[in-house]
Amino acid sequence: MREEEPVSFQVWRRALVVGLLSITTFISGLALIARAQEESTRKVQTRISPEYPPIARRMKIGGVVKVQLMVAPNGAVKDAKVVGGHPLLGNAVLDAVRKWHYEPRPQATTENLEFRFDPTQ
Repeated sequence: MREEEPVSFQVWRRALVVGLLSITTFISGLALIARAQEESTRKVQTRISPEYPPIARRMKIGGVVKVQLMVAPNGAVKDAKVVGGHPLLGNAVLDAVRKWHYEPRPQATTENLEFRFDPTQ
């Protein structure tokens, strides 16, 4: 009898998770938008908007993601790291900002950005 209890609990748990995901997918009809705020004097030449991760969209996860970029003299993003925010949203932001390109400058710079994910818009 003890061997059956963990199996039935796992089946129940899976059914609950699938049900919750189905409900959140059904309810999510709002467009989710990520907005960037920059603290920079260096001009962006190529900007890619982050895509809202499907799981975060279903769960209506929102908030602010803060990232710090190291931009090479040629304008390419050399390094990017999340310094605050939800990990699901942070990965989406990193995927996007690594494709950004800034105007060339004589020296490398550090850029601090904030992205707002708002599930009500």
